[in-house]
Amino acid sequence: MRTAAGHGDDAAGSDCSARRMNDTICLVTGANAGIGLETARALAARGATVVMSGRDAARLERAADEVSRSAPTGRVETLVCDLASLRSVREAAEQFRVRHARLDLLVNNAGLFLSDRRLTEDGFESTIGINHLGHFLLTHLLRDRIFASSSARVVNVASNAHRAAKKLDTDDLHAERRPYSGVRAYAESKLANVLYTRELARRWSDRGIRVNAVHPGVVNTRISADGDARGLVRVLWDLGRPFMLTPADGAKTTVHVATSEEGGSVSGRYFAKSAQVKPSRQALDDALAARLWDASERAVGVSASHEG
Repeated sequence: MRTAAGHGDDAAGSDCSARRMNDTICLVTGANAGIGLETARALAARGATVVMSGRDAARLERAADEVSRSAPTGRVETLVCDLASLRSVREAAEQFRVRHARLDLLVNNAGLFLSDRRLTEDGFESTIGINHLGHFLLTHLLRDRIFASSSARVVNVASNAHRAAKKLDTDDLHAERRPYSGVRAYAESKLANVLYTRELARRWSDRGIRVNAVHPGVVNTRISADGDARGLVRVLWDLGRPFMLTPADGAKTTVHVATSEEGGSVSGRYFAKSAQVKPSRQALDDALAARLWDASERAVGVSASHEG
């Protein structure tokens, strides 16, 4: 944990409508690099307490040091959380609960793309396990801290890739009954992000909590690095890098929804380029969103029915 005080300029997503956040407690997953790092930097620049979460302690410390130096108005903490492990998610949630009595902003940002089917510690297909189920459990475990805030927001980082998902089989989330496709698994996980956003917004509508999803754009990050993407996908990704957004530009929509008056006035919406847009037809299927919620509860072993 580290703290810093001073004056600095706003980072990614700066706009005149964004409020100062000196008394705001934020948690950003996948904050050690890419969009998550730039989101943490922008929030810290507004004076927030930012808990930067990721699975690698050493990378987190380096990232937190960078944010502290570039955005000295904020307070920066680290929280090790491996979303591929329900045990790690539970431990991280408990650590956060010990440190903080409330959570004003949760940014579920972490994500990955895999060309090959891999399993998490708990036997989940890794793409849906990390991109959706880990965040589902983390949000559930921190719900009382979110409820304790007077104006909490949850921002789920999805993607326009959700439009490529033709369906989401909630009885086969882990692709056990069909040939594995990394592209399909990623698209379905992003569809899950949008569906989860709508269902969570519905369930928490009477608590004044704003829950929204964002598309950051096609951003030059490490999402397909470390051998995660192979073959044609890797070739196309590498060829496209010069034309992609920078992570700072990719964080702008997240920061807009997290800090702006607009982001605090709507819930259950989908944003791209810092504006509300309509997601795919499948993403608007409330019956599917409810089935995904039930399947997610069964998968991670919790019951959140009292939240509705």
